[in-house]
Amino acid sequence: MMIRQPILDCKRFSGDHVRYCKTGEASACAKTFPPMQEHGSPSASLQLVKISGNLYIWRLPRQKDGCMTLKHLGQTSSLPASPEEAVLDYVSNPRPGKPYLVRFTAPEFTSLCPVTGQPDFAHLVIDYAPAQTIVESKSLKLFLGAFRNHAAFHEDCTVGIGERLFAELRPLWLRIGGYWYPRGGIPIDVFWQSGEPPLGLWLPPQDVPGYRGRG
Repeated sequence: MMIRQPILDCKRFSGDHVRYCKTGEASACAKTFPPMQEHGSPSASLQLVKISGNLYIWRLPRQKDGCMTLKHLGQTSSLPASPEEAVLDYVSNPRPGKPYLVRFTAPEFTSLCPVTGQPDFAHLVIDYAPAQTIVESKSLKLFLGAFRNHAAFHEDCTVGIGERLFAELRPLWLRIGGYWYPRGGIPIDVFWQSGEPPLGLWLPPQDVPGYRGRG
């Protein structure tokens, strides 16, 4: 079996061994894959997961010391029962040392009112400047989806999402804007950020218009 020479060193994040590689680069024998040597199992099988275009992740199966592959990427995953049960996956930043911004937009975010149990809806915008890791988008989607049966105030949902991502992802900077649709005739927008953004970071406006009624 031949594999493509990875372009980044293997790193371990959240209990995972992950490597990026691009097709068309120098090939190497699978038995020389460093994580296999670390665990003494050169015959272990690799799984190749396509991310986009010619960008792939080589994943190792579960190892005896508890090392696991990414929980969601390339797998069939059900919606977590709650945000607390949701597992966020993180992989190595493919452009470490480069100041850039990642934006996630969730225009159909849903949670429950903790008083009435009625559904609340929001348009979320999450911006962050990566440090050593980036968040895997499928795991983020499942995390946000887990709020659909979660009862909490707008402020708690918005700030809680930002704080968890910041604590686990450890980015250079992160902010979240929660633009909530009105209930009771009053829209509530909630904003949180970890601090001042890095100098020179391109920070486009979130451009979510303020709520406006008919007429």
